[in-house]
Amino acid sequence: MVTKLKTTKIWELLNNIPDPEIPIISIVDLGVVRDVGHEENQLTITITPTYSGCPAISFIKEEIKRNLELEGFKSIQINTSLSPPWTTDWMNDETRKKLKEAGIAPPEKYVGCPQCNSRNVDIISEFGSTACKAMYKCVDCFETFEYFKCI
Repeated sequence: MVTKLKTTKIWELLNNIPDPEIPIISIVDLGVVRDVGHEENQLTITITPTYSGCPAISFIKEEIKRNLELEGFKSIQINTSLSPPWTTDWMNDETRKKLKEAGIAPPEKYVGCPQCNSRNVDIISEFGSTACKAMYKCVDCFETFEYFKCI
């Protein structure tokens, strides 16, 4: 049976799984993991993808299962919930700080350069390396950077 102590351990394990598209943050940091539940010996993890068509969702499910199985969990069910839809509001301040330290402007109302904090920026492209990011260039320090779009 999964106890409250084990539930805490499960959250810790999940927090060590990096987001496949932004590995400096975990799937927990990103807010993809919504719930950890258990009944008898059945472990249930509920996740919400950042986009309904997120190409990384299958990989995330596999990583969750693999990591939990390595720790001895056998009966694992992973549910995908699209309601409520994922939002950048689910990211906490620490996650936003990690993004900025990695050179990615965190989701905010006004885009700012993660290098020099200037708001004097120009958009280069609505899409960056992933659909959830856009490319910008800072007019003041001339650095290009990705901005994690507000959703």
